[in-house]
Amino acid sequence: MKKILIVDDNPAVLDALSLLLELHDYQAVTCETPAQALHIVRYQRISLVIQDMNFSADTTSGEEGKKLFYDLRDINPNLPIILITAWTELRTAVELVKAGAADYLSKPWDDQKLLTTIDNLVALGEATAQNQTYKRQAQERSEAHAHADLAGMVFASTAMQRVVDMALQVALADVPVLITGANGSGKEGIAEIVHRNSALRSAPFIKVNAGALPADLIEAELFGAEAGAYTGAKQTRIGRFEAADGGTLFLDEIGNLPLEGQVKLLRVLQTGEFERVGSTQTRKVNVRVISATNADLLGDIKNGRFREDLYYRLNVIELAIPPLAQRKDDIPALINHFLPGRELGLHTEAMLRQHSWPGNVRELENACKRIAVLKPEGQLHIEDFALQHDTEVVQSKSEPSKQEIEDAMRTHQGVVAKVAREFGLSRQALYRRMQKFGIDY
Repeated sequence: MKKILIVDDNPAVLDALSLLLELHDYQAVTCETPAQALHIVRYQRISLVIQDMNFSADTTSGEEGKKLFYDLRDINPNLPIILITAWTELRTAVELVKAGAADYLSKPWDDQKLLTTIDNLVALGEATAQNQTYKRQAQERSEAHAHADLAGMVFASTAMQRVVDMALQVALADVPVLITGANGSGKEGIAEIVHRNSALRSAPFIKVNAGALPADLIEAELFGAEAGAYTGAKQTRIGRFEAADGGTLFLDEIGNLPLEGQVKLLRVLQTGEFERVGSTQTRKVNVRVISATNADLLGDIKNGRFREDLYYRLNVIELAIPPLAQRKDDIPALINHFLPGRELGLHTEAMLRQHSWPGNVRELENACKRIAVLKPEGQLHIEDFALQHDTEVVQSKSEPSKQEIEDAMRTHQGVVAKVAREFGLSRQALYRRMQKFGIDY
């Protein structure tokens, strides 16, 4: 319920306005002196003030009300203030409206007009406050990004912006993070952003593909081994946890870790303690763990392939990366990053946006690397990307529509040769297409 402060030295006015406001779902807060009003505004959340102009029986100048108005503005410049005046203070009231007062009403006031004014001002105040919050948050994000290390991450989509924002937010929290997303979507890049913007940024960042560890060497890889602990162990080996002590350990493809390895991992996450293979000496490390997976771990828990207790140890905060197909605004930005300076026509970009990108950013990067070798210069066409999926979509769209041709003609200022190159057509084929659609050339 919104609080409305009423300041008037007449108890009858306070009672009448309080009753009116409370009948219309506002909470009335009343006082009789400017000093009381200033105290209330300093220590309570007031949405609007209705103030009288005079507080002494022997004056009608409005000077007391004027001073109160400016004092209230000093405390909260955005607080809406309605003045209730007698005709003798009208000139002062007009002056204060010019100085920022929301409105003034003469005594006796019109109830309906007062309520309408209050409703409008409270609604406007809420909208303004919300807008200021959004602006402040945007500014904070902008400042954070200006000083953040984004580990070379390239993106332009709102979806990826949200992931990066959250990664920066959790970077300073010393808690485990689980990054989920399809293969090639950028999980390692997000893990690097978390580490590089954390308090551990100058400490080690150790990466290990947990799913690729041989079952018989998981302990040795993670915790190390003494010389002679197993066949081929000719010297003492430092494990990944020891190497990451004081820093961050990134466990990629954690969903593929065998159950035996999950048990070993759970213990060190719980206690920070482990023993090297072949040793009875307990060692202790302080490591922040970031893990990543493309698997459905909750489904794996139900099927007995992943330990539930380990899942909740790893997943204190989850960062879910959407696939490239759900953030297609990143495609032009990524191509410009992989193939700087190359022209990407409207038709080609439209075709690339229709592709499902099952390999995500990695698939696009590989296509760009191939283009850099096979076609190191010139405009990019859809055929250059040699997409292996969605061929039915590409084929059905290989001939441009009337709107696409008209858009390309405007882009290239009517130069048919450039338009033909954009669509991968000969000029004769483009002429026939234009004639079919009745496009002048």
